[in-house]
Amino acid sequence: MNKLELFKALRKHRILAEKRAFSFEQNKAAKILIGIVYAFMIIYLIFFAVIFSMAANDSRSMTAVEFMFGISPFILTLDFFIRFLAQQTPAQIIKPYILLPIPKYTCIDMFIFRSLFNWGNVTWFAMLVPFVFMSVLFSEGIWVSLGFLFCYYLLFLANSQWYSIARAYINDHLLWWLLPIGVYTAIFLPAMIKGWKFFIKFYANIGTAISEGSILPYLLLVALVVILALINRKVQFSHIWKELSRTEKTHSYASRHFAFLEKRGDVGQYIQLEIKSTQRNKNVRKGFIFASAIVLMMSLLIAFTDAYDSQFMTNFWCLYNYVIYGAMLVIKIMCNEGNYIDCLMVRRENILKLLHAKYIFYSIILFFPFLLMLPTVFTGKWSLLMLISYGVFTAGFQYFILFQMAVYNKVTTPLNTKFISKGGMENNYFQIAAQMVAFIVPMVMVTTMQTLWGNSVSDIVMLLIGIAFIAAHPLWLRNIYQRMMKKKYILMEGFRYSR
Repeated sequence: MNKLELFKALRKHRILAEKRAFSFEQNKAAKILIGIVYAFMIIYLIFFAVIFSMAANDSRSMTAVEFMFGISPFILTLDFFIRFLAQQTPAQIIKPYILLPIPKYTCIDMFIFRSLFNWGNVTWFAMLVPFVFMSVLFSEGIWVSLGFLFCYYLLFLANSQWYSIARAYINDHLLWWLLPIGVYTAIFLPAMIKGWKFFIKFYANIGTAISEGSILPYLLLVALVVILALINRKVQFSHIWKELSRTEKTHSYASRHFAFLEKRGDVGQYIQLEIKSTQRNKNVRKGFIFASAIVLMMSLLIAFTDAYDSQFMTNFWCLYNYVIYGAMLVIKIMCNEGNYIDCLMVRRENILKLLHAKYIFYSIILFFPFLLMLPTVFTGKWSLLMLISYGVFTAGFQYFILFQMAVYNKVTTPLNTKFISKGGMENNYFQIAAQMVAFIVPMVMVTTMQTLWGNSVSDIVMLLIGIAFIAAHPLWLRNIYQRMMKKKYILMEGFRYSR
């Protein structure tokens, strides 16, 4: 069997594996919602194509091609962070094949090939192609237009490989975030030194070379893609073998008991379990620290800059800051417990008490973003009523939405390993759909109510909705528990299979 036949066989295996996955049916339903959102995103990109085309046509200092390459660092930076929502590192598909008598790099090569030729790398063409028709084709000609699109495609291919490299190291340790920060600091250095006009003209030189028919940009970008792909190949393989050959290390922890929690019976014990799991398990701890870092960063930006002072951005960032813990941690509810789900099922209503404990734990955590956003109240930027009402709304309605995932999550998330576990593919479409609902519905509600009744009435209504859902949490948690019990054997089978 030659390498091409191996590629075809592995591709067929991955398609079959996705169809046989326990989350396949629910992913099919969620894909419809994501498809609708994706369609709206395409419409937005076309809208931005019109805006950029008007700006490029009005520009007297540079051509349309130069203008679009002048803003290319912004597009590529945004593309890099969007990839965190969907693009996975290759290691999650490697373990089943690692002992087979095939060349050691074949699985990695297959993943890199698929990552280079997938729809994610052409999504931005929904903006670029209309822009070409409106501003480039008739003024610069067909060859410059094709060269423009080809150069941007090479940039997206390079970005996909750069993302995989950075993601692999970030999975190792959060300090590796300094790598992309350093790279993007270097990219935006011209703006820091000589201002934004110089920055745009600096990168517009790529467009100048393309308009003049130079082949140098193409050669440099092809070389960049090849170099990054080779680096990515080495990085992914080294990370896989690092986990495969690791030796288990045991750490001694001081056993801390919280007396006030022990008085709350089983619910208190499960709250302690949540705290200790966050302290001791690598992946759980890393997710909690990452979410806290985002909350801290966003709170500082909101409190000490005027970049987000518009009414829409005020609503968005306040709601977003509260729901970060939910969107990153609560959304995977029961996935960590999948590692020991058999133990939880041995006693009646164990799961219900666990759900109560999780609700209390994650509701208390909301005090952290509340305290960090208080400076906006002291400086008069936000009202205390809005800050309280959005926090209560998150603890009530938002958590009500996110806790529903307990009925649908059935893929175990590894507590410590990241690359080679069967449950490594953490992002499923149903989770993404729930996140979208948690983000979009509150914004629509707030915007509508503020338009109709004003800010104060809107804040009071949000507060009342939150209080109602918090007061009813024993009822909807029991409903979640009952639905889980109706499909407990399906859930347990999924958790066991994905360990």
